[in-house]
Amino acid sequence: MPQFTHLAEVQAQLQAGSLTTQALVDAYLARIAATADLNIYVEVWADEARAAARQQDQRRAAGEPLGRLAGLVVSIKDVICYKDHQVTAGSRILQGFRSLFSATAVERMLAEDAILIGRTNCDEFAMGSTNETSVYGPTRNAADPTRIPGGSSGAAAVSVQADTCLMALGSDTGGSVRQPAAFCGVVGFKPSYGRISRHGLLAYGSSFDQIGVLAHNVTDTALLLEIMAGADEFDGSASAAPVPAYSQSAAWNKPARIAYLRAALEHPGLDVEVRENAGQFLDQLRAAGHTVTAVDFELLDYIIPAYYVLTTAEASSNLSRYDGIRFGYRNQEATSLLETYQKSRTEGFGTEVKRRIMLGTFVLSSGYYDAYYARAQKVRRLIVDRLEAIFSGHDFIFLPTSPTPAWPLGESLSDPVAMYLSDIYTVAANMAGIPAISIPSGIHATTQMPLGVQLMAPAFAEEDLLAFAASLPVPG
Repeated sequence: MPQFTHLAEVQAQLQAGSLTTQALVDAYLARIAATADLNIYVEVWADEARAAARQQDQRRAAGEPLGRLAGLVVSIKDVICYKDHQVTAGSRILQGFRSLFSATAVERMLAEDAILIGRTNCDEFAMGSTNETSVYGPTRNAADPTRIPGGSSGAAAVSVQADTCLMALGSDTGGSVRQPAAFCGVVGFKPSYGRISRHGLLAYGSSFDQIGVLAHNVTDTALLLEIMAGADEFDGSASAAPVPAYSQSAAWNKPARIAYLRAALEHPGLDVEVRENAGQFLDQLRAAGHTVTAVDFELLDYIIPAYYVLTTAEASSNLSRYDGIRFGYRNQEATSLLETYQKSRTEGFGTEVKRRIMLGTFVLSSGYYDAYYARAQKVRRLIVDRLEAIFSGHDFIFLPTSPTPAWPLGESLSDPVAMYLSDIYTVAANMAGIPAISIPSGIHATTQMPLGVQLMAPAFAEEDLLAFAASLPVPG
């Protein structure tokens, strides 16, 4: 079976009778088996996927209508709930837990006949940029198995990169969809905060988290967003704003005004070849008739400290529910309630999660709240205001997705600060709650690893962002 990169190609062959959904699913399952060494999936739903495929073929043969996602085989990150299936967030603390309901995003995909093939590995509770903190072990980059795929949605990105499914759902708290998309050479999209319901998404940082999409192209991304987006009675933070027909939006055919952050491209931590790649991309934009302008952004070096103060604070609160009592892992030797809490959480959480819980508890503690948490919230407000000021005169903001290409496995485990700094170009979109997309931009000559560039747009301007991104050439 050929490698498909567009849902339209799949559906055309299914409609013509040259392909069956069963054959499609079997081909993806064979690819999953062939790439087992990459450690992409923590659970594969082979029987269910085959049953759904068989049902779709029967309905198609009978002339029954099928949903807009018929023929779409998709993976979901192990932080997204699917009723009666395990969800563990890559953590021992949730071993054996089965969800009692499906995430709203999952329900909406299934209603349009998407086929779920399995749940993908991830950094524990989505805390990481390398996909190495999972209790299931690290996922490897299909372009070079000695290197990371990025994180925390690294395995979701590899599931698309390695052709084990056509699209994947991930989650993005500070770049966890876009950074692995760049490292794996695929499209990674994070919508505005509230555009997709967070109901059924295991929380890391509740004011930052968003379900995102990984795909081969922008067109399929737009369709999946259109189906998943919209108000949800189970999530008060989900926006009630009307959902545009993203998949039917007119092509972008006018000059765009694009700003790039001078401080980002001049940052000392930016890899030389990444800088050159970004410069070449900007030159292509100019050649295509778009206006490209450098703008000052004096807050760049404050983004990471503020982000990690705020997200660890939210994590320390969100993860307090995992106590060894209600669900998941419980130490069997504890003799008191307090000991049950202490031993279950100590044994159930990994090193990085415990580090962030302790950091978050510290910045929220008496005597330190104003010095850290309150001040970080003020920085967040300044970032929002500055980005809005830039958008008042520009359509989009351009940035490299990551300051470096994917690095070797294990390199950052002993230096968590280095891992945190790798998010410097992605967290701004989460701090401001605005949409952002990473698209492939070439290959790093020294490492031969994929690179990506990022575009951000004003809040709820997904329609413009996706239309413009779809007009840009994506390297093959």
